[in-house]
This record gives sequence, C-alpha cells and structure tokens, in this order.
Amino acid sequence: MSSVPPVRSTPSSMETLTPPITPKLNADSTSQPSKKFIDDPEHVPADVNIPDNYVSYTLKHQKSLPPLGWDNWYTELNWLHVAILAGTPVIGLVGAYYTHLRWETAVWSVVYYYMTGLGITAGYHRLWAHRSYNASKPLQYVLAFVGAGAILDPYNAHRGLLWSHIGWMVVKPRRKPGVADVSDLTKNEIVRWQHKYYLSLVVIMGFLFPTVVAGLGWGDWQGGYIYAALLRLCFVHHSTFCVNSLAHWLGETPFDDKHSPRDHLVTALVTIGEGYHNFHHQFPMDYRNAIKWYQYDPTKWFIWSCQKLGLASHLKSFPDNEVRKGQLTMQLKRLRETQETLSWPADNSDLPVISWESYLEQAKSRPVICIAGFIHDVSDFLDDHPGGRHLLTKHIGRDATTAFFGGVYDHSNAAHNLLAMKRVGVLHGGAPHGLEDKVIPPSQRLRIARYNEIGGSGYSSAAHSDGEGLLG
Repeated sequence: MSSVPPVRSTPSSMETLTPPITPKLNADSTSQPSKKFIDDPEHVPADVNIPDNYVSYTLKHQKSLPPLGWDNWYTELNWLHVAILAGTPVIGLVGAYYTHLRWETAVWSVVYYYMTGLGITAGYHRLWAHRSYNASKPLQYVLAFVGAGAILDPYNAHRGLLWSHIGWMVVKPRRKPGVADVSDLTKNEIVRWQHKYYLSLVVIMGFLFPTVVAGLGWGDWQGGYIYAALLRLCFVHHSTFCVNSLAHWLGETPFDDKHSPRDHLVTALVTIGEGYHNFHHQFPMDYRNAIKWYQYDPTKWFIWSCQKLGLASHLKSFPDNEVRKGQLTMQLKRLRETQETLSWPADNSDLPVISWESYLEQAKSRPVICIAGFIHDVSDFLDDHPGGRHLLTKHIGRDATTAFFGGVYDHSNAAHNLLAMKRVGVLHGGAPHGLEDKVIPPSQRLRIARYNEIGGSGYSSAAHSDGEGLLG
C-alpha cells in the first residue's frame, strides 16, 4: 500500500543527535544554490534559515502563554475580535426585529454575500495565499475591494469544533505564530494599497457600500444597513470560519487521512466551494477545490470564467496522475481494512506436509479430499454440497483435481475460495505440473499487501546512475 521504504533501525551512536539545521545563506556559502534557480538573488526569504525541525525548536525555545482559565480569561481574549464577532450579530438581530425585510434587499444581501465571499475564497485564499492562478490588476483590485467587505485578515482542529470555528479568533495564541515568507505580497502593489487603506476600505465596503446600494436603489437605507451590511457580514464570517471547523469535522477523506480535513457537500454549500477541503490540503496549489463537474465549487467556476474573459491566467492544476494515486491509496486502504475483517485460508507454510500414504490412511476415518496438491477436510460440507453428498464421498481418499476444475463441473470462484478455507495439509510433492495457477484461490490473487509484507520494497541502496549522479 505504500511506496515508502522500510524504516531502518537507528545506530545507538546516533540516537542522541538532533535534526540538522538548514545552513544560513550568505555570499561566501559554498552550499548556496545556483542563482539561476532564484527569482531575486538579492532577496533573502524570511523563512530560509528556520531549523529543519521547527516544531521541536519552537517548543524548546519559545515560552507558551499560561493556560486559559477562569482566573485569567479576561486578559487572554482579543477584545477587538470579540467586539466585532459578537457585536455584529447582536446589533443585526436587534435591528432585524424592528426592520421589515424587502425582497429587493434580501436578493441584494445574498448577491453581496457571494461577492464578498469570493473576495475571500478567490482572492485572499486561492490567489494570494496559494498562488493557484495569476490575476490581472483589474481583477486583483476588485477582489481586494470586496475582500475588505468581509472584514477578515488574510487554527487547530484537534482542539474541538468550537475552538476551530471561532475560539482561535478570540483567544490570544499561546505561542507566536510560525515564520512565513510573504515577500511576494509585500511586493504586490494592490496588496500594499489595500493594507494602507484597510480601515477605510472596511468601513466603505463592509457597511457604507451595501447600505448605499439599497438606499439609492429602492429606498431601503435601514434594511440595507441591517441585512446587506451587518447580517450579511455575520454570515460571511461564519462561512469562512467553517473552513477551519466544519471542513475538518464533516465528510470523507478520499485523498488522504493523515490530517483532519474532509470533503462534504454541506461544507461546500456554506463556504462558497471550499468544502472539498481534503483535496485542497493534499493539492493546495490547485485552483480547484472540487474536481468533478457536478461538485459545488462556484469559486472554481469564477476563476475559470475570469480566465475566459482574459482577467486570469496560468490556472494551476495538480497532475491528474498524482491526484488519482491519492484516491487509489485511500481506496486500497479501505479495502485493506475490509480485508482484515475477513477470514482467510491458512498459510501454506503453516500446514503440515502429508504423504500420499498418510493421506490414504487418514481418509479411512475422516472425509478428506485431495485437490491441486492440498488436502481438504469437507466434513462440515457433505450435506451442503449443491450437487449432493455422493459427489463428495466418492472422491474421499482420491485426487479430485480434474473433477473440481471442469472434469465434472467447472466450479465458480466462490467455490474455489470456500474450498481453500478447508485446507488441512499439503500433499508431499505439491500440485501436479500445470496447476500452479489453481493453488491460489481467486480472492487472494489481488489481495492487498503492505510493502513490508512483500519480498522486496522496490528500493535499492545501489541505484542505477548514468555517470553524473542523476538519471538522464
């Protein structure tokens, strides 16, 4: 099931060694990579010199904040986030109680929900976070504008659904976030522009714009503010948060189950297509979350449409061959789990070797039949044989290979599988020549085996070389 070579035992002299740290890059370093592979030789990425085992290094050198408890909770909350995330729905719900919802405002609220949501999914996430496609300047400005309307800045699922959904947003992180190189963003003039005017854009796109559209459009100023601004904003927030919570809790793992992300239609519906999260975590550079045409991923179709209009280009897709490998691996894993719940014939090496004379002697006291070099005890099947008891009893103490494999009746694969379960011994000398393919029952000819259950791992320490150290 795996292509990973078997783990080798570690010499005792190496057990105390810690993982190596990536050498720092400098002008005199002989290990510095060739400049032809570097976009900007003068730029040193922020994360280039982090230790190879960054997690272990951080746990050792960085002190965690004290655990959250009743005695310190008020000092450990991010009160700005609390005010935004708690105040918005409260004001919105109170306002909705006193404000009639007009159908025009309802439609506009849904439309603007999708607009600002796409600013997050197609802009912040798939464009700027994962660089899964290239966007023209006009498209980037649009995404920056509507993304600001969501009022979100561009999470541990194992700590529970509530924590993954919103807890990590309102509680100060216990440790400093990890290092990441965002030089590509700092060089992007649209990102810098949004960052510079972010607070103004938040007020304009988050509250004023949706209110003005409803007010000037059909005279519903109050409804525009309550429904298209406040409550729409609340829905966008929790839609985005569901990517961190629901997408790690609900659904299947068709590509990999090493981590917690899952695929599910419900999550996709509430996250504007981000619900096929298992695929995304395996292939993060892919502009798609859903790879089937019928799966709900409006963000994918938005990006695709922008490409057709000339607003986007270089849409990245992970090689289909590798995607199918991930699917096959999970299918084999689930089949393996089913396989391990079934009973299988005893291994040939565990069966006693019986001479023909011993077989004849035992046949006098028990119903044993020789087929394809194996001795079978059919005592519990005499009365259940579809052809009648007499067809079995006539072959007790005899070789029934020809009769079983078509001489009398060409038995089904199921009959072959059942027969293998009744093996009690191996005839000395083995099966007659030409019956080698009959020895293995059909159910075991495609039996799933792990790499360490097979003779060779497929790897060798003496790999073929073309003389340059690399295969040509």
